[in-house]
Amino acid sequence: MKRMIAGALMVLALGSMSMAEAGDGSATYKAKCLPCHGADGKGTAMAPAFAGNEYIKTAADADITDVIVKGRQGADKKYKQFAIGMPAQKLSADEAKDVVAYLKTLAGK
Repeated sequence: MKRMIAGALMVLALGSMSMAEAGDGSATYKAKCLPCHGADGKGTAMAPAFAGNEYIKTAADADITDVIVKGRQGADKKYKQFAIGMPAQKLSADEAKDVVAYLKTLAGK
């Protein structure tokens, strides 16, 4: 019985850690991404939505991080219908990792 309780507590702790990481990503998203990508990642006239976004669902975390920290301008833009490109963001490695985890939750992965 003690092992079952210990196991259940461990599962809850690990689940809480994942949610905490996404929570940190949420704060960074609100500070850095929300103005262009909108609340809850639903997009705006300036930038695409993350909610349901197939690229975010399927791309490797490293590829998404690369876009965030390097940006996409000119011919490198993925979504040509938006007038502005993705500006490079100054984030620490941990902040970028947390934002990518949060974007994956918005995309539904």
